[in-house]
Amino acid sequence: MSGRLGPALVALAMASTASLAQPAPPAGAGTMLMTVFLKHDQSKTLDEINEQLRRNGYYDKFPPDGVEVDSWYVVMGIGQVVTLRFAPERLREINRILEQTAWGPYRTEFFPAYDYRAAAEQQRRTMRSK
Repeated sequence: MSGRLGPALVALAMASTASLAQPAPPAGAGTMLMTVFLKHDQSKTLDEINEQLRRNGYYDKFPPDGVEVDSWYVVMGIGQVVTLRFAPERLREINRILEQTAWGPYRTEFFPAYDYRAAAEQQRRTMRSK
């Protein structure tokens, strides 16, 4: 991860649970999270970026059906930060879609993660009872 972005921005990107996608696998077992930084190519105008994304098929292919969008933010000066939830076997498919459609208008960074909430809550209960 780039030192300029810092852990607070990654935490922000992973904080929301608002879904924007079609039916996806249930949260928890069998799914993973991945935060994708879509950094704008600042040598292009927004209209130029959007036109290249349209030509590349980005708007038709990303996110793919069955992949849940956990959060999607615009971070001024950086671009877009998207957190996806999906079955691990879909990782290659998602990577290929971004390589084929987002590269050029965006520079990308990927941060795979897993949902730790239930385990953290259980650990907290266990540690408090000691």
